Amino acid sequence: MIEAEAITAVMRALADPTRRAVFERIANSDEITVVELTRGSSVTQGAISQHVKALKQAGLVSERPEGRNVYYRVQPGGLAPLADWMSHYGVFWRERFADLRTLLKEIDP
Repeated sequence: MIEAEAITAVMRALADPTRRAVFERIANSDEITVVELTRGSSVTQGAISQHVKALKQAGLVSERPEGRNVYYRVQPGGLAPLADWMSHYGVFWRERFADLRTLLKEIDP
């Protein structure tokens, strides 16, 4: 069974639209600092830091300190709990598509 705490942590972290946008910016970069994340954003550096902290606690982001800077990057397995949870619903969609295929054949033989 998929660990409920991990799924909940990932879902909570990504539920906030600003945090999701921060995650996407990190994902679209090899590595990025909080200062770079703040540039071009209407969010303060302190708020960005809090969002990055939440992403890090959820296992979605890792950090690499270098001198005065801390570089963030997406943690490769961070979305795995969510992907695993969603894969359980694949059966639901396969059945629905099979039903749709059957219905379409009945309508237009």
